[in-house]
Amino acid sequence: MANRSSVPRKFFSRDEQRRIVAAIHAAEQRTSGEIRFHVERDVPKGEPSGGDPYLRARELFGRMGMHATGERNGVLVYLAVRARRFAIVGDEQLHRQVGDGFWQDVAALMAARFAADDFAGGIEAGIARIGEKLREHFPHRDDDANELSDEISFEDSRGD
Repeated sequence: MANRSSVPRKFFSRDEQRRIVAAIHAAEQRTSGEIRFHVERDVPKGEPSGGDPYLRARELFGRMGMHATGERNGVLVYLAVRARRFAIVGDEQLHRQVGDGFWQDVAALMAARFAADDFAGGIEAGIARIGEKLREHFPHRDDDANELSDEISFEDSRGD
């Protein structure tokens, strides 16, 4: 396993960061859905997440205003780099369309790449799969606007 930094902004190389942002941008070109990727050092152990990556991702989803998209079709991919834990959260309208099985399949796809120390490839593959499903249920419209930033968001606090 490669020796990667536990500092969120340094976990991915600049090239990997560009590839991930490009994957988000490409996925969003074919859908009205919105995808964000958030990276932090650890899953905070205190309230409200209690160390659970899914609960932390839900907290961030709200804090980042992702529930405010017009069609409620945003997706947050979350990664805590030191713990190597991740979660995917889809907004309510999208979740109604795809169900738990879809999110589990995407997580398995990503986890397989992560196990091979291909974290950027895992994120890119997950984003591509999410983009395909978003396109199926929420195709791009002529009046579509990019409601959320495609840039990676980082939280560099220790999270302890």
